Amino acid sequence: MAPQKQHFRTEIRPYGKAAIEAAAALILEGLPVAVPTETVYGLAADATSEEAVAAIFAAKGRPSFNPLIVHVPSLAEAERYAVFTDAARALAAAWWPGPLTLVLPLREGADIAAAATANLATIAIRCPAHAAMRDLLRAAGRPLAAPSANASGSISPTRADHVVKSLEGRIPLVIDAGPTEAGLESTIVAVTEDGVTLLRPGPIPFEEIAALARLSESAPTGEIVAPGQLASHYAPSKPLRLDAAAAGPDEWFIGFGPVTGDDTLSATGDLREAAARLFHALHRAEDQAQPRIAIAPVPERGIGAAINDRLRRAAAPRET
Repeated sequence: MAPQKQHFRTEIRPYGKAAIEAAAALILEGLPVAVPTETVYGLAADATSEEAVAAIFAAKGRPSFNPLIVHVPSLAEAERYAVFTDAARALAAAWWPGPLTLVLPLREGADIAAAATANLATIAIRCPAHAAMRDLLRAAGRPLAAPSANASGSISPTRADHVVKSLEGRIPLVIDAGPTEAGLESTIVAVTEDGVTLLRPGPIPFEEIAALARLSESAPTGEIVAPGQLASHYAPSKPLRLDAAAAGPDEWFIGFGPVTGDDTLSATGDLREAAARLFHALHRAEDQAQPRIAIAPVPERGIGAAINDRLRRAAAPRET
């Protein structure tokens, strides 16, 4: 039977010692809390508890076949739950703490809730860099499963008010540390002895990862083994038109570089700035009177590949 959604008075508390202690206490009670990471705000709960992980799925309305990322404070802690190859250790050494998630074989006997891995033989694992998430990991003393802190399929949250917009009443606490830095979810790769597979583009370009690992790029199998692989995801409630040169009469237009609009991802064409502003711009567009959204072209190079991945999924038809 699917877990029932609970109703809470959702409290927003500024990041600090008191907020972290309150969040850790809630996590140890089996409840999820929203906390910023360097990528987006995450909905964190005890990854060792089936009931706590079920509470994440219930709050988000997330399908149970979609696995969660497990967050840990260090590589040493990660090796308790995942089997690392030399290549995987090299990637962790280069980018942890940071916005890189590794999909690796689940270590036999690992104390991780089966729901967190969607009953797969692999685990998606990451060591985050944001001080708030690292403080919460230390205070809770548990690995934390933490998908984005929003209703499943909707626009990802990069600010505390984005979290409240879709999860108010569904979770007890949001820790507010201001806007996130990267603005996009982590890069996800699967690493095996045979190669490295890009499962979700993100702040770290895949070319850098493949070069460091000295592995060939493998093609994805199509199996859902990590977050962000659904065709429709990160979506506003309004239709989104991509690669637009100008706004239509009923569209809120998000520009980029020399293409101006009602808003812009980056007036200077800076892709890092565009990534950091993307989800906030979509949230703003969703709140406007216009019934449709259009967005200017974004180059595919570098982190632009991750921006366009999110935009294509945001514009994809929703399954009914």
